[in-house]
Amino acid sequence: MSASRYTYLGPEGTFTEAALRTLPEAATRELVPMVSVPATLDAVRAGEAGGALVPIENSVEGGVTATLDELATGEPLMIYREVLLPIAFALLVRPGTLLGDVKTVTGHPVAQPQVRKWLARHLPDALWESAASNADGARLVQEGRYDAAFAGEFAAAAYGLEPLVTDIHDADNAATRFVLVGRPARPAARTGADKTSVVIWLGDDHPGALLELLQEFAARGVNMMRIESRPTGEGIGRYCFSVDCEGHITDRRVGEALMGLKRICPKVRFLGSYPRAGVDPAELPALRHGTSDGEFAAASDWLARCLDGRA
Repeated sequence: MSASRYTYLGPEGTFTEAALRTLPEAATRELVPMVSVPATLDAVRAGEAGGALVPIENSVEGGVTATLDELATGEPLMIYREVLLPIAFALLVRPGTLLGDVKTVTGHPVAQPQVRKWLARHLPDALWESAASNADGARLVQEGRYDAAFAGEFAAAAYGLEPLVTDIHDADNAATRFVLVGRPARPAARTGADKTSVVIWLGDDHPGALLELLQEFAARGVNMMRIESRPTGEGIGRYCFSVDCEGHITDRRVGEALMGLKRICPKVRFLGSYPRAGVDPAELPALRHGTSDGEFAAASDWLARCLDGRA
């Protein structure tokens, strides 16, 4: 039963639900909204769901810390897919509400930086209070607790609201990245346009400690796509690093970079290798000289010949 169920950050009408419904397999799954990112992921850990979709990165605000921290701690989970969803907000109100009537607004905390300039121009005196999700903000407006909510226009009907203003965004081409997470298993097959995610812990704080981590990627020609520090909870100045890099764990350059990290770090958590959303392998630039699987294999063969006296 659990394999046929996917959880997502709810309630009904969130951008997360909209992103989940873009996946073909969502049509054959029971989609269950959850109240928070931890609850969404814990359902997978407990075997109550076969997968969970959660937001992990926003093009305006950066990483979604609740997701980054949940994936770094607790029982391990793995990422199998990612979804990129263009984000534009609507100002949802109860029927009959005019813009001049809006004194209080709500939405998910990640939404606020994406509409801050619009608010300053059109509702400079409105009081903002955060909600658990954008759809939950719509529910709170429906209950009369706030005058308006920033949410997806598609959420209006579910809560009996009207979109007073649509297509609100401070940054053009704003998008949120979501990941489909499941229990650890064999990574998704290599496609040629892949991404690998890991969490890395420093052994001790010394000059050049972070540089040592970065060199494991740089020396093998692995491009880092994102790196963010997150506190470990072990005291001030104690951080781990959440990293996305180009490539698949079965690519020699990526696999050897991960082995290098494992040698020098007290802890490395592999979060998965999975297809990059919206990227055609044929459109990617050629690998730098010396970083292809064939070149790694040739160098390994040369070393073996050296050991045999055949170089």
